[in-house]
Amino acid sequence: MDLGDLNARSTKGSLLVAAPLLDGPTFHRTVIYVLQHNEDGALGVVLNRPTDEDHLPGLDPWMYELSHPQVVFEGGPVQANTLIAVASIELAAESEGYAPLDDGLATVDLARLPSEIAEGLAHLRVFRGYSGWGAGQLDDELEEGAWLVLSCDTSDVFCSNPQDLWRNVLRRNGGRKALLADAPDDLSWN
Repeated sequence: MDLGDLNARSTKGSLLVAAPLLDGPTFHRTVIYVLQHNEDGALGVVLNRPTDEDHLPGLDPWMYELSHPQVVFEGGPVQANTLIAVASIELAAESEGYAPLDDGLATVDLARLPSEIAEGLAHLRVFRGYSGWGAGQLDDELEEGAWLVLSCDTSDVFCSNPQDLWRNVLRRNGGRKALLADAPDDLSWN
């Protein structure tokens, strides 16, 4: 594969919305924000799987900064002991402790205090684990039609009603995608 082709097809900064036919329990009706997608693979976090976990020992200052619902989210099935924090940051000056993504979003270093990152921390979500694909794996799944690649609105990452995110993202895109939002949970009911 030509590197130029991959860059044109990179899904970084986009949403991966599980197609209704992707019915395995791991990714059924998930919405994933893609943090990285290059020739080595892809990495993202599931935006619509809140947990009941509302406390992380040693990270109390960060827990107070969480967007509603103020819980840790299940980011995906890979490395469940890994925490990834995504924030909306209004930066006045360069600062250490964050890595810019797209549209004012950044991953933040949870080993620091929130006040050390940026005074303009507007929204924060912490994910336990992540969704990962090896080289070419996501590209193959995209060709098979397992995922819809849709544009991401910053509010998607910090949605206060994550249980409805899958349907809402499909509906706002209109056309045939909006029709998918009303597909029954079990396609055999159709």
